[in-house]
Amino acid sequence: MTDNEFIEELKSKSRASYSKLLDDFQHKVFATCLSFVPNKEDAEDIAQDVFVEVFNSISKFKGQSKLSTWIYKITTNKCLEFIRKRNTKKRFAFLQSLTGDGFEIDKTNYFTEMNHPGIILENKEKSETLFLAINGLPEAQRLVFTLHKVDGKSYQEVCEITEKSMSSVESLMFRAKKNLQCTLEHFYKNDQ
Repeated sequence: MTDNEFIEELKSKSRASYSKLLDDFQHKVFATCLSFVPNKEDAEDIAQDVFVEVFNSISKFKGQSKLSTWIYKITTNKCLEFIRKRNTKKRFAFLQSLTGDGFEIDKTNYFTEMNHPGIILENKEKSETLFLAINGLPEAQRLVFTLHKVDGKSYQEVCEITEKSMSSVESLMFRAKKNLQCTLEHFYKNDQ
């Protein structure tokens, strides 16, 4: 079956085509979700949302990019949307704690999944530090850095997924590395 035939099968809502889609992409999508959100349960929820979105939006797929690129675009958008919502909730909880409404900020350890295939680090604590530093990057830098360095996408694939030019992706990568270097250097100086 060619890619175009497969896409037409998906558009006709064939169960077999959705089973194949899940077989082909569920591990890749989940790994990408873990790259952005290193909590297993949240990453699973986001991955599920991605496939619901693919199912609901496949009729709008124009074929201007590869199917995999389109799915990664949906995945990164869902991850960034989740992160934005989580950050908004944190700010709200912080403001409530200041006003004395008795709302406790959740201090449980968020980083449940540190065995991502793209990350090989000495221990969980260093992994958490790195993910916190990556999550502290501006959104565009975080997106490019995570897709390239954590998920192992080529610069060309990052360009297609983010719809940015090669020079823009390279510039964002350079700034992300510089920012991470400063953040992590500061962390390790204070850790000694």
